[in-house]
Amino acid sequence: MGSTKQQQPDLATIRTELANERTVLAYGRTALMLVATGVSLVKFLKPSFDFLVIGWVLIACGGLVALVGIRRFTRLRRQLLSRYSGTDVT
Repeated sequence: MGSTKQQQPDLATIRTELANERTVLAYGRTALMLVATGVSLVKFLKPSFDFLVIGWVLIACGGLVALVGIRRFTRLRRQLLSRYSGTDVT
């Protein structure tokens, strides 16, 4: 009988997956902090051009940090999955 046996991930791979999840959560917290600070500057402080510009820049940076974190997470996750599934995913 031709049994297809997939290779199980080793402990180092599992630790790397958990570290990857912690890292994406840190990116999420950082993005949320940047967006919240930007919204606070735009909405709750005395309206001035400087606060508006800094606030919108912080909001945009928060979105960028979130995208970078998601991209890094998915790239490393694909690499880890390809390592122990035997497929080449890039």
